[in-house]
Amino acid sequence: MDIQILQSKLEILSHLGIKSTDLVRMVLVKAIVRNPSLLTYDFHNKVKPVIAIYESMGLSKEDLITVLLSRPTLIPRTTLDDEKIDYICKTGVSKESKMYKHVVSLFAISRIETIREKVMNLEKYGLLEDEIFGLIGRSPLVLTLSIDKVQRHMTFILGTMRLSANVVLRNPFLLYFNLETVLKPRFQLACKIEDMGLVPQIKGPALLRALRMSDKRFVSAFITCHPENVAEELMITFKNAKCVRRLAESSKKNLNKGFPF
Repeated sequence: MDIQILQSKLEILSHLGIKSTDLVRMVLVKAIVRNPSLLTYDFHNKVKPVIAIYESMGLSKEDLITVLLSRPTLIPRTTLDDEKIDYICKTGVSKESKMYKHVVSLFAISRIETIREKVMNLEKYGLLEDEIFGLIGRSPLVLTLSIDKVQRHMTFILGTMRLSANVVLRNPFLLYFNLETVLKPRFQLACKIEDMGLVPQIKGPALLRALRMSDKRFVSAFITCHPENVAEELMITFKNAKCVRRLAESSKKNLNKGFPF
């Protein structure tokens, strides 16, 4: 790119209220490196209108820098209509909340059809629309999860673990953890420990705490705390469960259909 054009576009960013030090250190080094096409956008007809959209929603310049760094394709993907604004309001997140900028940006860059599909998918498991939007407000990244991932997790959580959908509302981390390497192996070990009549048991609140532990801490708390022969049997069960992969996982092809959300 011609140096004069580059300087001109950087000056426009500066006039928008972004300090030169922040621009160089944060935007140039991170956002532009991650998405070089940022400097090819029409600043007057594309960038400034998008910035105006976010400012109208109450985001500050600092908020914009944060979401731009985390989502480099924010500029070309942003659209905000009355339906999306209504969804944002339904989350109940105030403009003062640290989550607000993430809620707004994720709704803005998501296709309206995708949002509807993801809400309907969660409704299939007994959650009400207001509960779903409240969940997104507390944990915005739920909106980035694929329908397939949510279906597999909810089926296991409700069907195998016998937890209620309300538990997921209170503990959204259950949807983020890897099903094959965290949820399934640890729950299988919990069942094994119960079958063997060992203590401590992994039930109720203890199960949720156990799922959030690091592998090292989990093994120490529930496996190596037992006599050597028992610990060996438990470790074999745990390792075997972690080695199991979803059918065809290793050979699964990535079929890209536009943006993931």
